[in-house]
Amino acid sequence: MSEPRTARAAVGLPRRMARCWQLYLMLVPTLVYVVIFLYGPLYGLQIAFKNYSVARGILGSPWVGLKYFEQFVTSYQFWPVIKNTLILNGYELIALFPLPIVLSLCLNAVRSRGYSRAVQLITYAPHFISTVVVVGIMFMILSPQSGLVNQAVQLFGGEPIDFMSEPGFFRHLYVWSGAWQTLGWSAIIYLAALAGIDPQLHEAARMDGANILRRMWHIDLPGIMPVAITLLVLNMGSMLSSGFEKVLLMQNPLNLEVSQVIDTYVYEIGLNSAIPQFSYASAIGLFKSVIALVMLVGANYLARRIAKQSLF
Repeated sequence: MSEPRTARAAVGLPRRMARCWQLYLMLVPTLVYVVIFLYGPLYGLQIAFKNYSVARGILGSPWVGLKYFEQFVTSYQFWPVIKNTLILNGYELIALFPLPIVLSLCLNAVRSRGYSRAVQLITYAPHFISTVVVVGIMFMILSPQSGLVNQAVQLFGGEPIDFMSEPGFFRHLYVWSGAWQTLGWSAIIYLAALAGIDPQLHEAARMDGANILRRMWHIDLPGIMPVAITLLVLNMGSMLSSGFEKVLLMQNPLNLEVSQVIDTYVYEIGLNSAIPQFSYASAIGLFKSVIALVMLVGANYLARRIAKQSLF
């Protein structure tokens, strides 16, 4: 009687690890990082359910249950913060999600390899500029006193505009500066997916008289659709997670009505207030994570039912 497959696999695993121990050794730093920085902090989540005191520590602090969750949901800041976060992330998703797909399709259709590489280099380069530098460039270009944009406005007889302090411009500046910074880098994964499409499909379509736009629509776009749906599902899971650093750098008292999102609110009450409220901030962060998980599972379910593609 043959040995069960699971038993053979259990016996064979130590042998494979011994034979390829160098490869498994390379996993050790990653595993250490995951344990320390991803799973280790989960121990501290219990302060969201306690009245945490630094002097008493996590275990010594009294248990208060869902007190801080109820405090956040019933606070006057709840709906403004949730609304600002959803609008900002929804705007970013609608505006930026299709652009890398369009860029990758266009680059894939370009016949001149040198031109394609030049465009890729130009669009990739901003990704390596830090967020602090990007926001600094925005302040310089849009400055009411010396910015190039306001100099052009004054040249045509207009009055200087303080773009960075005007609430109506905050979301547009945030999203489209992000498009400039991340567009080329986000297109890489789609270019990799396009490289895996069988060239014979294009040759057959060309023989049938299909032009470049029809080949994009009927061959390239369906070929990268599984990747696009996977990234869309992942993006839905981060709908409540704004770019904290960029929002904080662009935020000021004049645009606070539209720039106060969940991440900056947690930072304000948890670290930047006169009396830090660690438990309250942790409760808000945990609330955001749970809602994000629900949105991720829901988006995955809809993608599986509608597009027949899903992440899990």
